[in-house]
Amino acid sequence: MVVVPIVPFSMGNQISSFEASTEKDGVHNLGLTDSDTTAEIFSIAPGSGSRALEDDSFPFEALSEIAEAESWRKEINRPPYHIHKWWAQRLGTVFRAIVIGALAPSGANVLDLFYKPVRIRDAVVFDPFMGSGTTIGEVCKIGARAIGRDINPVAHFLARNAFALHDKNAILRTYTSIERDIADQVRRYYRATLPDGSCVDVLYYFWVKTVNCPSCDSPVDLFSSRIFAQHAYPKKFTAAQSICPNCDGINVVPNDSQEVRCNTCKSVYNPQIGPAKGQKATCPSCSHVFPIAKTIRSARISPRHRMYAKLVLMPDGSKAYLAADSEDRVLYEVALSHLSKLENAYPIVRIEPGNNTDQARGYNYFYWHEMFNGRQLLCLSILANRIRRIQDRQLRELFACLFSGTLEFNNMFASFKGEGTGAVRHMFAHHILKPERMPLEANLWGTPKSSGAFSTLFKRRILRALEYSDNPFEIHPGKFNGTTRNGKVFGLSQKIGYSIVEDYATFNDGGQLYLSCGDSARTDLPDAEVDAVITDPPFFDNVHYSQLADFFFVWQQHILEEHAPHVSTTTRSEREVQHAEADTFTERLIAVWSEVHRVLRDEGILAFTYHHSRPEGWSAVLEALWTTKFEITAAHPIKSELSVAMPKHQAKEPINLDVVVVCRKKSTNELQINRADLWKFVLTVVTSQVRRLRGADRQLSLGDIRVIVMAQLIRQLSKFEDRGEALFVLETSISRVEELVYELQSDRVDSRLLTNRS
Repeated sequence: MVVVPIVPFSMGNQISSFEASTEKDGVHNLGLTDSDTTAEIFSIAPGSGSRALEDDSFPFEALSEIAEAESWRKEINRPPYHIHKWWAQRLGTVFRAIVIGALAPSGANVLDLFYKPVRIRDAVVFDPFMGSGTTIGEVCKIGARAIGRDINPVAHFLARNAFALHDKNAILRTYTSIERDIADQVRRYYRATLPDGSCVDVLYYFWVKTVNCPSCDSPVDLFSSRIFAQHAYPKKFTAAQSICPNCDGINVVPNDSQEVRCNTCKSVYNPQIGPAKGQKATCPSCSHVFPIAKTIRSARISPRHRMYAKLVLMPDGSKAYLAADSEDRVLYEVALSHLSKLENAYPIVRIEPGNNTDQARGYNYFYWHEMFNGRQLLCLSILANRIRRIQDRQLRELFACLFSGTLEFNNMFASFKGEGTGAVRHMFAHHILKPERMPLEANLWGTPKSSGAFSTLFKRRILRALEYSDNPFEIHPGKFNGTTRNGKVFGLSQKIGYSIVEDYATFNDGGQLYLSCGDSARTDLPDAEVDAVITDPPFFDNVHYSQLADFFFVWQQHILEEHAPHVSTTTRSEREVQHAEADTFTERLIAVWSEVHRVLRDEGILAFTYHHSRPEGWSAVLEALWTTKFEITAAHPIKSELSVAMPKHQAKEPINLDVVVVCRKKSTNELQINRADLWKFVLTVVTSQVRRLRGADRQLSLGDIRVIVMAQLIRQLSKFEDRGEALFVLETSISRVEELVYELQSDRVDSRLLTNRS
């Protein structure tokens, strides 16, 4: 077992390697001898007693530190789970610890086992809300057998591709063949001629939405600012790119400048101001102020766009911002002409109304293909047709998965993040279909310096996933040679890659991995066959994954055609648990937990991660568990997804913690709690957990503390003898919860309060 410092992944033509090197090359052994690198494989048989995950000493604070390190580059540190977009992807570090803790006996040192080659050969673990497959991967890495099911076909599709047994050489040959056949055909639509006559690749075209003024009918560019590109770290790198409102000239300006003289037409303008401000725009021609969304809706067609700039890759490898010119516009028209001659070039499927699609429909996007411009549709069609011709089914599906992931960065809902980071801000950065007023069109095939292109995603997603699957590692935060750096620990896990079975009967004959698509309230699993159920259930909220996943699904169906496993044009289902209505969410979660209760062994563990900002989210979970005869035996706060993710950044009280909720089947012989003891238990545990996290230098928001308190409250309420009383106490305890949250935030809870509140 060796630890290697993390190094950046090379984006050149060579395939990056994660192999361990020698000490002089930076390998750190953490004090292990040579014999330790072939350490004993630990086997832990699942038993009927308490599990390590139920211990109060479960090391959630130390595991949160490891998870924090993983979260900053999830796609590098757990690449198989990120070969394709999925929402609310949880951290592999957290689920490795949950899997070990759920199957290891009470008293086992989970943190010690985390960095040992644990093998649990005889256990079967089921994830009924599989998503991108985090649970599945972590279960298989320790040698246990996994069953994954998800109602959404896109989740099932990406998991099947992530965990299949792949032939790396065949994949490389297929990619090389695709590149040979169509790369130049696609690249020709992303070329530009410099003044000296040399031809260069265009990395990105910059577009702006335009709408006609309701008063004078003049076209209005919906710029909120005339600065269209700046560095991702603007305080350190202050230069920005600005477009002149009079001549479309490109000017390099300080990003905070209020007055600029155009280098081309010499006019003076304020680059901080554009026609659009908030939900309204001001016409530069007649000064009429009008509502943007209403004006676009009244036009009854999807918005028009105007190309105004491009970023090119110069012959010397540098980048240059240039104004769009007539050659660019002619090339775009050529692409439109070629597209018009193709049959069945792209899927034509309506966008159905929904909470997460109505914003796009409000801008007159009524079909999924309307989210792309003509050149994007042409090049996507060329690529899709080539992938469709791949003879081997598994290879065809893998490259269809890569194609589908590329869609996220190549549409007119994507935007420019800036230099110094991945340049393309993908369309789901806000978890909604948000129309972009200043969209970015990327080079679909890509260059060595591209972001979000088919070629770069092949290296960053597919090859990384293959390399990790062949040689998995864990992150180890620490100091090496006096410098704080993360290390990689190899030699802990089995390789990833399996012949995936499609029914339980085949799985029962010795299969390692069984994946299926369907309602997890109805499975083909026998009674009491599963040792542990480990999952991350959907939230009760307004983000409906199925409505967003349809963006990918229609293209996957388009490519696979007669080979497609599904005949529908949508991933929406009347049985999906995720729902904005609390009663419906609860009812459907009850149906899944009931099935979990049936298939779980009597001594088995149900463990899931959860957090919510609203009381209804917690009452739904409590009611679902109580109704299905589960009680919570432990609840541990632990690091959630990346703290600076866009939805969290916009939240008033961001939640950076999940709670690992651990449950068992209720037994009539177990001690039940009563109302008199409730707050004594809650206060004791939450005070300890908050102080443990703070002792590990974790900053806790009010939202984080509220999650800790609510989790311990429903833990105790799940043990009440009467369901109605448990729900009533929860409903009437919200003010007390808030009081406690603020006391914990100011660290004013002490032992006297335990007596006062009990």
